[in-house]
Amino acid sequence: MSFVTFMSSTQGRAIRIIAGAALIAAGLLSAGTGAIIIAIVGVVPLAAGAANVCLLAPLFGADLAGHKRTAR
Repeated sequence: MSFVTFMSSTQGRAIRIIAGAALIAAGLLSAGTGAIIIAIVGVVPLAAGAANVCLLAPLFGADLAGHKRTAR
């Protein structure tokens, strides 16, 4: 549960946004179909960080919305 707590924090949110942007950049700077898929996959953590949701949280029995966990 501490992983989900960290990922729902401001630092975890920043890491998700940076990781998503890095995947998108790596995909766009490379060539081939695999690179395009990497760029598309990078949108998921970027969007999740921007929306302040942790997509792994329901797997650990926590709320999907990050603001609910960080407000405690």
